Formats: sequence, C-alpha cells, structure tokens
Amino acid sequence: MTGTYTKGVYQKLSRKKTYVEEIGVEKDKFKRVLNLVDLTALGTGSTLGCGVYVLAGTVAKSVAGPAVVLSFILAATVSSFSGVCYAEFASRVPKAGSAYIYSYVAVGEFIAFVIGWNLLLEHTIGTAAVAKAMSNYLDSLLGDPQKRFMKKHFPIHMDFLGEYPDIASFLFIMSIALVVAWGVRKSSTLNNVFTTLNLVTVCTVIGSGLYFANLSNWFIDKSDIPPGVNGGNGGFLPFGWTGMVAGAARCFYGFIGFDSIASTGEETKNPKKTIPLAIVLTLFNVTVAYASVASVLTLMWPYYDQDPNAPLPVIYENLGMPVLKYLVTGGAVFALFTTLIGCLFPIPRILYAMSSDGLLFSFLSTINEKTKTPFIAAIICGVCAGLLSTVFNLEQLVDMASIGTLQSYMIVCVCVLILRYRNTNLYSRDLDGPEVYTISMWLNVSNANDTNRDTQYVSRVLISIFTVTACVFCICVVNWDSHQDTIRLILSFIICLSVIILLVVMLMMNRLPQAIESLPFKVPFVPFVPCLSIVLNLYLMMELNFKTWIRFSVWLVIGLLIYAFYGLQHSIEGIKDQSNKVEEGKNKQKISN
Repeated sequence: MTGTYTKGVYQKLSRKKTYVEEIGVEKDKFKRVLNLVDLTALGTGSTLGCGVYVLAGTVAKSVAGPAVVLSFILAATVSSFSGVCYAEFASRVPKAGSAYIYSYVAVGEFIAFVIGWNLLLEHTIGTAAVAKAMSNYLDSLLGDPQKRFMKKHFPIHMDFLGEYPDIASFLFIMSIALVVAWGVRKSSTLNNVFTTLNLVTVCTVIGSGLYFANLSNWFIDKSDIPPGVNGGNGGFLPFGWTGMVAGAARCFYGFIGFDSIASTGEETKNPKKTIPLAIVLTLFNVTVAYASVASVLTLMWPYYDQDPNAPLPVIYENLGMPVLKYLVTGGAVFALFTTLIGCLFPIPRILYAMSSDGLLFSFLSTINEKTKTPFIAAIICGVCAGLLSTVFNLEQLVDMASIGTLQSYMIVCVCVLILRYRNTNLYSRDLDGPEVYTISMWLNVSNANDTNRDTQYVSRVLISIFTVTACVFCICVVNWDSHQDTIRLILSFIICLSVIILLVVMLMMNRLPQAIESLPFKVPFVPFVPCLSIVLNLYLMMELNFKTWIRFSVWLVIGLLIYAFYGLQHSIEGIKDQSNKVEEGKNKQKISN
C-alpha cells in the first residue's frame, strides 16, 4: 500500500510535458516579431549595465584592484558554460520560459517548477537591484537629495532592510513595467534605442580612457598608497590571486541577464537558430565591453581612489572634463534603463508559461487582446520588483539574485547531461529500474554506439553521484581556510577523494553513448563542459552568506506550498493523465462486455 502511494506521488512529481506533440497544433498567441538584432540588443542591454557603471569601480577599489580586468574575464568564462547550455535548450524547444519548459520535458514537473520559480526570483530581484543601482547613481550625482530627505523624515531602523524607502527606484521600475506591458514590439524598439546609446557611451569611455590612460596606475608601489587607505600591496594584483577570484565571484552578477534571451522563443522569428546565436553574440559583446571599461577605469585613476557608487563621473570630474562627465552620466542612465527592460522583460513570459501549464494561478496567463502581451502579469511583476527595490539595499538584492540564478544554471547543466544520454531507441523498453548491471556495462566495454535503456540508467546514476560529490567538494573547499589542524586535514582528505570521484565519474560518462540528435546548436565537449559548470555554480553558491540562504529558503518554501496546494491539482499534464486513465477504463469495460 505504501509502495503504491509512493509510486503515485513520484509519478506526479516526475510527469513530463508532452510539448513535442503540440508542435503545429497550438496556435501562436504571441506575435513573432523579434529578430537576431532585437535579441542581441535585449541580451546586451539586460547584461551590460551595473557591471560597467557601478560594479567595476566597486570591485577594483577594495577587492581586486587593477586585476578586476581578469575578474571579469574569469566571470565571463564561468557564465559562458551556462550560456552554451541555455543555447542548446533554446535550440530544442522554442517556447516561452525555455529553461523552465525544457526541464519540464526532460526531467519532470517538480524540477521544472523549482527552475521556473528560481528564474522568477532571479529576474525580479535583478530588476530591483538594477533600479536600486540607478537610483543610487543619480542620487549621488545630484548631491544625495533623496537620501538626505528620506533618512530625515522616513528612516527605516531594521538591520535586514535598507536605510530608507527608495521611492525613485519604484518609479523607475513601474515606468518600465508599463512599457513592457504595452507591447513587445514597442518595448523591443525602445530597448534597441537605449542599447545603442549604451554602446556609444561605452565606446566614449574606452576612447577617452585610452587618451587619459597612465600605465603606472597598474603598477603603484605600496609605499605610494596614502596611509589609512585599503590598497593592499600595490601593483596589478594588490589583493593577490585570492582577491582576483573573489572579484570574479562578485563580477558574476554583471553577467546575469543573458538568459533573458531564452525566454522569448514564442516571439522570435526562426528561434532555433536565432536564439543560440544571440546568446553567443551577447556574451562576446559584454565580455569585451567589461574588460575594456575595467582596463581604462583603472588606467585613468588609481584603483584605491575609485568611487564605489559612481566611479566614471567622479574620475572625469577629477580629470577636469565636465562635458564627458555629463555625457557619460546621461549614457549610464539610458544603459540602466535598458538593463531594467532586459531584467523585467522575461518575468511575465515565465509566469505565462507556468500558469498556462496550470502550475501557477490561471489569471497570470491572460493575454491582453489589444497589446498581445500578458498585461496583468507584467504589472504585478513591476509592483513586486518595485516594492523590493524600495525596502532592501543593493548588496542584499545582489546576493538574492545570485543564489537563484546559480541554482537555475546548475539544474540547466544537469538537464543537458540527462538529455544527451537519454534513451532515444524507440524499440527499447522504458526505464523501470535496475536489473543486473555488470562492471563491463558501467564502463561500456562493448563500446555501444547507440543509447538504450541500460545506458540511460547508468548515465542517470553517474549524474546523481557527480552532483552529490560536487556539493561535498564545494562545501569542503569553502570551509577549508577557516579551520586548522585535524579538521583541515580531514577536509583535505575529503577534497582529494572528491576530486578523484569527480574525474572517474566524468570519464565513465564520456565512455557512454550519447543520443544522436540533429540540433542547430549543441554544447561542445559533453560531459566535461556541463560537469565543470555544475562545480563552478555550486562553488559560487556556497560562497554566499548564511542570511542569503535563509531568504532563499523562505522563497523556495512559498513556491513549494503553491505547488503542493495549487499546482499539483491544476497541472495540465495531470489533467491529461486523469483523462487518459478514464478513457482507458472505458475501453477496458467495453472489451470485457
């Protein structure tokens, strides 16, 4: 009895979306108007914002020094692994909420809900963080009028909230939410204009930076650093290689946003080719821009004297260039508005996809007849993000956005592995469980070229072992430096053992046959690229503080309650299963009669 109940629950949680059968049947509800230029502009605009105008100066000042250039390159490398996994997802199923929808098809309903719920967190918090950065930027340039007024009349005396309600950031978000709700063509056109201005501003910064560059600012001697200033040991790596890596962890936030491209499948012309190419172009453009701006930023002015809130205007003011100061400030405002569009744009689309599947409330999937967009969902998203930006500070928002993003990236990489090793043999039996698996089968001694029931089972066990071992490895590495003597020795042993297991499991997966599929884009060097991405994403997650994990857990519990009390009962796939069972029962009754 218990076994039957457990099997029933497992079947509900692991039921998959039969999207492939719906291709060509379901009529498009969105307008397919976005092309490669639109998507590249959307991805570049949503990603190229805080990293250039705020993050580079902050990380250079107290974390990495001039090596912030290397920090951005390292963060881009980590992001690129997830980017290619997103690109393969997008090339498989061109539907809104691509990461969510294909995890639904490949893994099951429960994991899909977790991914979709985390994506909502990523983009909602990301929107709030960008609006907060924009508000701080403008307020700082104007002499902090909002900050002084709000702290005097409406102070917030709570440690887990900001110092004062940020009304400006709320107004910024609501203005963008209205644009996104009005229509995709209108918002994408506005986004293209803002992105062009953003790129012009970045080129202006790079050009002027090369003119005012002073190479000696990369090799400042420790004795030349003013007393009382935290400048490390001077030179290109004033805080050492550890500072550069710590800077990369922080710079990772600057690459959040490229995955917004993957959620536009239903509004894109020829999505299977356009979306992967747009993701690759976006990552390339943003990496070049970040590395270039970080270089000239630290070449124009000493790293220890950077302004953490608005570095570029302060540098131009110190150099006696007021015209460039205001030009760059204007460009930064447009850039951050573009980032707001990129962060807010996917949220109503993800809500639409999840509510259309019955996992979230049905009114969120309502498409406005006039604008052809999920108008209600867009406004609700704007209000929620606006309230968050009003009461939380920037650091709290960045941490929250990072943890949701990293977990989603990790699950996406796991899904890629599952898909590559799945059984595509139509004549092979379904996966019911293990029978007898010999060592030769685990090592694929027979050199099987086609996937089957057995290789699929072996691959999923290996993927599970790899993921659990990677968690143990990352926890031990993060805590190794804070312990001494016996505990450190134990952690060292576990780390070495984990590395051996991870390498052996990867080599065993590499021996297994992969599914033969014709896709416009595939992740290269499987299983090594997805496996490395899993480890890196887990490591960065473990670096986040305890309070961030608590907030993330609260968000996850809220989502699980919604799924348990609403999603399970209203799931479209669940309703299909019930209908099929009723139909089968009727057919059996007819046959028996």
